[in-house]
Amino acid sequence: MKYLHTMVRVSDLDESLDFFVNKLGLVEHSRREVETGRFTLVFLHAPNDESALLELTYNWDESGGYSEGRNFGHLAYSVENIYDCCQKLMDQGVTINRPPRDGRMAFIRTPDNISIELLQQGDALPIQEPWQSMGNIGSW
Repeated sequence: MKYLHTMVRVSDLDESLDFFVNKLGLVEHSRREVETGRFTLVFLHAPNDESALLELTYNWDESGGYSEGRNFGHLAYSVENIYDCCQKLMDQGVTINRPPRDGRMAFIRTPDNISIELLQQGDALPIQEPWQSMGNIGSW
């Protein structure tokens, strides 16, 4: 058995790609438009790691949007520097729902409210401001 990918449905493909590619830094691996089924599949991966793919499914005719589906849980990515990553995301207008107060873990949400856990690679970074004093925003 081999892990292949995680699929999430998105209501606005351009907005989701802006989030995942331009803001979070994932790379587009492949794209498939299926006219007969009226959907587009876009596969993404972390830079230099094609072993875990994220499939964004965009159904062309969906107009009602998708609920949060908390039973889904979250996606998780490790990052080289949790503080730098969160600052870069904040500078681009992304809300840090659970700041990395512990130097190790943060949570953000996509435009479709899918939770993403960001984890520091290796050991936690030394605790520092302004992260230590930041409170949570919303849920994750």
